[in-house]
Parts: sequence; structure tokens; C-alpha cells
Amino acid sequence: MVEVVVTGISLISSLGTTLADNWQKLLAGKSGIQIHQPFPELQPRPLGLIDQQPAQLKKLTSLLVAGALEDADLVPPLKDCAVVIGSSRAYQADWEKIARQLHYTTEVLNHFYWLDTLPHMNAIAAARQIGATGIVLAPMAACATGIWALAQATELIRSKKCQQALAGGVEAAITPLTIIGFEQMGALAKLGAYPFDLHREGLVLGEGGALFVLESAASAKQRQAKVYGKILGFGLTADAFHANAPQPEAKSAIAAIEQCLNRSHLTAKDIHYIHAHGTATQMNDRVESLAIQRLFPESVPVSSTKGATGHTLGASGALGVAFSLLALQQQILPPCVGLKEPEFNLNLVREARQAEIHQALCISFGFGGQNAILSLGKAP
Repeated sequence: MVEVVVTGISLISSLGTTLADNWQKLLAGKSGIQIHQPFPELQPRPLGLIDQQPAQLKKLTSLLVAGALEDADLVPPLKDCAVVIGSSRAYQADWEKIARQLHYTTEVLNHFYWLDTLPHMNAIAAARQIGATGIVLAPMAACATGIWALAQATELIRSKKCQQALAGGVEAAITPLTIIGFEQMGALAKLGAYPFDLHREGLVLGEGGALFVLESAASAKQRQAKVYGKILGFGLTADAFHANAPQPEAKSAIAAIEQCLNRSHLTAKDIHYIHAHGTATQMNDRVESLAIQRLFPESVPVSSTKGATGHTLGASGALGVAFSLLALQQQILPPCVGLKEPEFNLNLVREARQAEIHQALCISFGFGGQNAILSLGKAP
């Protein structure tokens, strides 16, 4: 089987605009979540904003693309590089903006070019930016999108459809409709995000993204590229249960984890760190804890980084993979920021610490019962 490695990473979140900045602040236990009021018609609330106002998807993606290529020491045009970039909300902010202007004149509306806001156009724009003329995919699997994108890119390389792929998730979804929608569900926190905490309130919306340069080990060796780590395998399942509630016994989530381990030729005892989905909602943390407890030894370290970045929805899995790759590279376990009083019997990482990590598991769950799991290995 073709070995797939990661040779470039870019990461932007409310914690910072560079990979190093995000990592150092995370290890220090800091959070990018603050009280903001970006929309005058809505009350102030905790949000993971990159700046003082919500980010624009097009600009955010362009910065991430440039950062990933620079980190991988690649220069456009990259004609044969596949592009697999997903988002759960895509250009929703633009559509909400035009909806608010529907009572304006036709002249105002003509400035809105709707084709540029179709869901797949973000991936298309990235392909144009790097001069890629091969495969372009734009997966959408709710909050499981980021890992779904990396799984698709891995398969493209393993099946020898390409040697390199630019893949990940980007999200700029802090909009009035998104906020009100989650609020009506009772899923939003009032003060902050506290994954797996006894007194957790709910999720905090965040924005950002993480993009990766994936390539075959042979390609990386040929150009003497640095390697962050290896993608060992993935698991993808669906609950077929409910529009937003997870299957209470975690059957499909467990199946996705087992599928990932089997494809990676690993057992549960081979995993040295789990980056959990950990949204800080009542149902997610309970069901996810159940899945972890049923499959893994009590000693396996677990953390969620959403207390630091906020929940970046379709990009969240990609952020988790970036943090996990740095954990493998530097042999440091990142902390579960915001956790004060754990509710579950898990080995939750309270503070960053050194550890021997050879294999890590990243977990993402999305509305509709989307379960996406990715296993990572330490670089040779």
C-alpha cells in the first residue's frame, strides 16, 4: 500500500494566525474565546473570532492555501496536485447578506455574483490559486467534514490518482442564522466551552481552518521534504438515527473507530493519544465518552481543543489533526482547555505534558450522524 505522509500544515483560528502561535498558546492553556457582539441585533456571547469581526471564507482560504504550500516548500503551479477542501457552511454568510438586501434595488443586487458562492467554489478557488488542473473535491459532512476531506485525499494518493493533495477544512460560519439556529437547539454556551466538564454549558462557535499537503512517501523522499507524520487509516459511518442527536449507545461511532483501527492494522492498545470531538454539549460528550470507554484502556490520554479555539464546525476535525500531528512530532500531549471538573472516567489531559506518542486517533462527529475517524503515526 502507498504510504501517505503530511509535509505541510497551515492553521488559523481564534488562538492565532500561524501554526506555531496556535500550538504555543494551546500548550499554555490559553483560549481564543471572548465575548463578542458582531451583530447588533443579537446579544453579546462567547465566540471564537479570529479578529473583531467575522472572517470572510474566501480570504481565509487563500491565506491557508498560501501557508500550507509555503510550509511544504512548494511553489505554484502544481498542475497534478489534487484539491480536497470542505466546509459545512461554505458561503452561507454571503447568502445571508444578500437575503437582507432583497428589498434593495436591482442595481445593488447585480453586484452579487451568486455563482462564486456555490458550495464547491471554495475548493475551485483554491485550485485556481495553486494552478491545479486535476481532481477537485468539496466534501460536506457537517462537523465531520475536515476528517472526511483528509480521508478522501488519502484514498486519491493510495489509489495513485495523484502524488500530492491539498486537503482540509475551512469555516467562516459565524452568522446570525448560524447563531440563532444553534441557540434554538439549546446547544450554545453562555460563558465558555468546557469539554467533558460536569458543568459544561454547550458549544461555542468558532471560525478558522487547517489545510495540509499530503503526498506519497516516495514523493516526499524524492524532494527531501520534512514530514510531520503519517496517515494510517480512517473510518466513516453514519448513524441513520436522527437529524441532530447522536445514537445514544454510540453503535455507529464505535463501528467507525473499529473500522479505522482495522484499516490501520492497529488495536485499541496501540493508540497513545485521542483527540476527541469534545464539543462540550451534554449529548456529544456523554456519547463520545461511552465510545472511548468501551474500546480503549483507561490509561489512554484524551483531550479536546475546542475550549481553546471554539467549535469550528466543518473545520474542527482538520484543526484536531493539525494539533495531533504536532503532538506526535514534539511528543507533547495538548490540554483540554476549559476543563475544571471532569464528569467522565477518562484520562483527560489537564495540562500539557511530555509523553511517548507513536499513534494518535482523531474523532469527529457531525449532525445527521456522520462519524469520521482518522489515525495518525509518528514520522519515521
